[in-house]
Amino acid sequence: MTRPKLWTKDFIMVCLTNLFLSMNFYLLMVIFSEYAVKKFDAPASLAGLASSIFILGTLCSRPLAGKYLDVIGRRKLLYSSIAVFIVTTLLYLVINNLALLLVNRFIHGAALGVAATVIATVMTSSIPRERGGEGIGYFSMSVTIATAVGPFLALLIVQHSGYNMAFLMCVFFAVIGMVLALALKVDNVKISKEQAESLKGFRLSDFFEFSGISMAILMVILGFAYSSVMTFISSYANEVNLTEAASFFFLVYAVFLLASRPFTGKRFDIKGENSVVYPCMFLFLIGLLILSQAQHGIILLLSGALIGIGYGTTMSCIQTIMVKKAPPHRIGLANSTFFVSFDLGMGVGPFVLGSVLPALGFKGMYVSMAVLVLLCIIYYFLAHGKKVKLLQKSVQTEQQTVE
Repeated sequence: MTRPKLWTKDFIMVCLTNLFLSMNFYLLMVIFSEYAVKKFDAPASLAGLASSIFILGTLCSRPLAGKYLDVIGRRKLLYSSIAVFIVTTLLYLVINNLALLLVNRFIHGAALGVAATVIATVMTSSIPRERGGEGIGYFSMSVTIATAVGPFLALLIVQHSGYNMAFLMCVFFAVIGMVLALALKVDNVKISKEQAESLKGFRLSDFFEFSGISMAILMVILGFAYSSVMTFISSYANEVNLTEAASFFFLVYAVFLLASRPFTGKRFDIKGENSVVYPCMFLFLIGLLILSQAQHGIILLLSGALIGIGYGTTMSCIQTIMVKKAPPHRIGLANSTFFVSFDLGMGVGPFVLGSVLPALGFKGMYVSMAVLVLLCIIYYFLAHGKKVKLLQKSVQTEQQTVE
């Protein structure tokens, strides 16, 4: 039996659009706190806010985008949000007031939240349902590449050419994203009167898709655990004298995740989610434990490889599960709910972990996060994994009965 085609023109375009918008985000995320300090003499608290308020903007806009996606129209939302994204990036070149910088940063994040929600929904609509795990896995690689290349370019450009050149590079990425989006086939979905009526009002179900809430909770916790790596790996590397190796950490993370993606995506679709989620969460756990004991550069990079395969794959699996659970007309809400849960875990993590870090130390923090991932494995089994296993057994029994 021939498998339906995955690598269509639209699928390639939507992945590239997401890549260039994500490059803008991750390039700025690395340099913005330092920029606020040097340019505006901002205290540490406001410098941190200048960086993280972007995520607050995405958190606020994603639920609204998910709710009104098909009411306003996918094309209109996508093009208008990327236009705002380009303008707010340009404004970094001329803003000379810290308060205006914070407002612009918030709007910039909100624009990305809307654009990313539309892009993810267009992506899930453009891939065959039978290849959902594989397709979403490949799509998430665009973010993986951005997390590796964006920070690398940011440090390189600022070191040799300054902040304005970094902002110009981000404008360039955003404009490429717009050009690719314009070449993308974005079909507006007609919703029935009943579906339109159901979107009126301000109930929680209007902004979040609750069919996958158990997986959303899991994503918050896993994002919280991963924030310990994203936020503190540089400081930890300084403490254990592995700064040179740490500069390659996210590159190794991306390479191993990219290399594993063709196998994990296909296995998800053919063997089911349990066959991928359990081993990948276990690899994430082992990666955190190895990271906590790293004394040599090769050990630090080994942890990066395991965390890349483990966390990176689990993240795309959770998104696939949430999309599959949602009714067709609420796929946009399912995607926005997934990204809100991811942003929430990544946003809360640095603040909470930074508070307990003096008591735990880096090694204690990473061991604690490994224990948290172990609890996530148990939670996944109770919330979803055992149901999938029972369903698979039921299907096998029916097939044997037919035969």
